[in-house]
Amino acid sequence: MPEDAGDGDLDDAVLSARAAEGDDDAFAVLVHRWSPPLLAVAYHMLGNLPDAEDAVQDTFIRAWRRLPQFRGDAAFGTWMYRIATNRCLTVLRARASSVPLDAVPEAMAHDAAGEPERAAESEAATQALSKALAALPPEQRACWVLRELHGLSYAEIAQVTGMSEPTVRGRLFRARRTLMREMAAWR
Repeated sequence: MPEDAGDGDLDDAVLSARAAEGDDDAFAVLVHRWSPPLLAVAYHMLGNLPDAEDAVQDTFIRAWRRLPQFRGDAAFGTWMYRIATNRCLTVLRARASSVPLDAVPEAMAHDAAGEPERAAESEAATQALSKALAALPPEQRACWVLRELHGLSYAEIAQVTGMSEPTVRGRLFRARRTLMREMAAWR
């Protein structure tokens, strides 16, 4: 076992500093730590697992190359969200048409197994939300996913997206308004 077997207990700032100095093991810990949340963001923005996995892989490649320039002005996680979000926005802009999000997680009040009507209604509502999310402009979708699914603050979203806080608030307002209008039948 390596001497630094406890690297998983170190904070991101220490690990990123070590990784910037060429410590592959420190970067591996960061990859392990940040892969799940970045994959979730990419999946919700891009709508399918293969594209999301590619975006996260590209994110880590870009981060590895840019680590020596990372000054720690923002938290490491914020920096990673920014790289991932920018990568996803690039993919979305390159697409001729949006890809539907086919599996937005939905909190269920109870298990619908044994209740076919409720299960079908839940699936239809999930598909409607997926379609509505896919129809949002990429920047609105990014703000909504980062806020509503990942709990980032307005300031963190502004750092991640490179937008001002008022712009983030405006995009979130428009995204919420659109989603409320599109999901009105499901209330």
